[in-house]
Amino acid sequence: MSELSFTSVWDAIEDTPAEAENMKLRSSLMMALEQHIRTQGWTQAEAARHLGVTQPRVSDLLRGKIGLFGLDSLVNMVASCGLHVELRILEAA
Repeated sequence: MSELSFTSVWDAIEDTPAEAENMKLRSSLMMALEQHIRTQGWTQAEAARHLGVTQPRVSDLLRGKIGLFGLDSLVNMVASCGLHVELRILEAA
């Protein structure tokens, strides 16, 4: 049996490199939002007001339901709560 090695769990479970990259970006944004919410000490209702979404949407975010979030909506939430996104493009490994 041969052993495969992956740089990310997304590389292992997604069908294409493009899908893996999308999931990596989405997960990074979701983790940053979760950390910001916790650092600020916001309730889900407070976070919803700051992010411009509903409380159930914040609940989905905090529960890690990544399939419910697109890059666009995550970037909008990041900007709504006063954070900034920077993108860096590198050659694939």
